[in-house]
Amino acid sequence: MTFDRKTLIIPDKTCFEERVISTNGDVVIGDRCLLQFGVKTNGRIFVGEHVMAGGDLHATNDVRVDIFSEISGDIQSGGNVYLGEKVKVKGKLSLRGDLDVGDSVKIENGFEAKGWINIRSPIPVVIYIFIYLLQLLKVGHSEEIERILEELEQNDGETIPISETFFFIPNNSIIGVSKSQIDCNLSVGKECKVLGNYDTKGNIYVDDRSNVYGTLNSKGGIVCGEKVKIQGNVVANGDVNIGGQTYVVGNVSGDKIFLSKTASVQGTLLAKNGISFIDSSEKNATDKVKRFESDVDIVDELKEILE
Repeated sequence: MTFDRKTLIIPDKTCFEERVISTNGDVVIGDRCLLQFGVKTNGRIFVGEHVMAGGDLHATNDVRVDIFSEISGDIQSGGNVYLGEKVKVKGKLSLRGDLDVGDSVKIENGFEAKGWINIRSPIPVVIYIFIYLLQLLKVGHSEEIERILEELEQNDGETIPISETFFFIPNNSIIGVSKSQIDCNLSVGKECKVLGNYDTKGNIYVDDRSNVYGTLNSKGGIVCGEKVKIQGNVVANGDVNIGGQTYVVGNVSGDKIFLSKTASVQGTLLAKNGISFIDSSEKNATDKVKRFESDVDIVDELKEILE
């Protein structure tokens, strides 16, 4: 899966329970996010700056929490743990690896670590860089200063080395039990269970056999795959595409609505520019032709034979 900083990515088979999100692979929570759930994963957990997490963090591998973030529950890690400056953990910290903590970290219920414990200097690295730049200015090495600033600017957008399967929450997102707000797109994988009402400024895509217990509201378009269940309304400023055997309990509204003949909508349909009914078999046939023209089917057949 391609890493996209402008999309809330919920991977396949992710399950939202009442207070915890169970998923696979790495979990990346962007800066200034409000998460009213805990997180449980078999990968790693990366928490950005100024994040508020409302539950436990449980990872079989490393956990990293950046500066000024607050964890309301416990942290359990099967690997190493990094806690940045001013991080607050209201529960207990348990880890099997090494613990690396910054200045003024608070762990209210204590911690258990089986590896090394490193407490870093309270002086941030940026202060050392600032002092070094001042010394270069004094001796007139302006070219060296420009080179350092360019390297810092390039490293600022460096790709995060995460697993192939990952859960990603973009910066400034609110993921709540009843209401969620994101300034970008939403992508829900296959066979997921998602709780809450989602307001997005981008597009929404829900893959096959996923259940959403809430309303989907998008400033862009909404696409629902096959055998999807939406326990709420589907509202979009753009087009709405609902796949075969998908069931919507509430109303559906959008600029245009493309509705499969095998889909079911319990509420009303409202489309500014009309409603079109799609035959799933025709769609599959069209996809088959496109795959044949690009030789994708031939590659898949050879792959099956080799397996």
